[in-house]
Amino acid sequence: MEPVLPPNRVLTVPNVLSAVRLALIPVFVYALLVAHANGWAVAILMFSGASDWADGKIARLLNQSSKLGVLLDPAVDRLYMVAVPIVLAFSGIVPWWFVIVLIARDGLLAATLPLLWSRGLTALPVTYIGKAATFALMSGFPLVLLGTFDALWSRVIGACGWAFLAWGMYAYLWAFVQYAVQMTLVLRRMPKVDRGSRPSAAAKVADHG
Repeated sequence: MEPVLPPNRVLTVPNVLSAVRLALIPVFVYALLVAHANGWAVAILMFSGASDWADGKIARLLNQSSKLGVLLDPAVDRLYMVAVPIVLAFSGIVPWWFVIVLIARDGLLAATLPLLWSRGLTALPVTYIGKAATFALMSGFPLVLLGTFDALWSRVIGACGWAFLAWGMYAYLWAFVQYAVQMTLVLRRMPKVDRGSRPSAAAKVADHG
């Protein structure tokens, strides 16, 4: 029988990938805003997107799911969804209104966390449309950055990037509506728990996805 990894294990392949992605955020900022090394910035975004897709697969394949991974992976995703569009806006690649919409959406979701905690939950279940939205946005960012290159092919890639961003923005907002509905149901159907109580079984369900 294969050993079952403890749920609080820290040193796992998915957690290492998430930590590397986290460490690459300031490198991306430096590469694009200071060094103006757009090629390196694109490479960082592509690696981060690929590793974000792979870490969940690896966690299931190697049985390396962990409590840290449940928290770290989405936290790094949120940091990328804030840092990357801000840096691209400072570089004049995406408009500021685009950044404001993304940050406002995540800010409103973050504001609901105390309400979830009061019901013994740690997070709402991630929806498929939410996953698809994040994938589309993280795919569009490097493509629109490639679109700034001085080459004929860059125009085509840049246009594809904007298509990804447009669809991703729509899906991102639609996912927010889904989360709002879920939150309303939670507040109506689940009573408040004592502060000293541990998260209920529903909290475990909410962490899936």
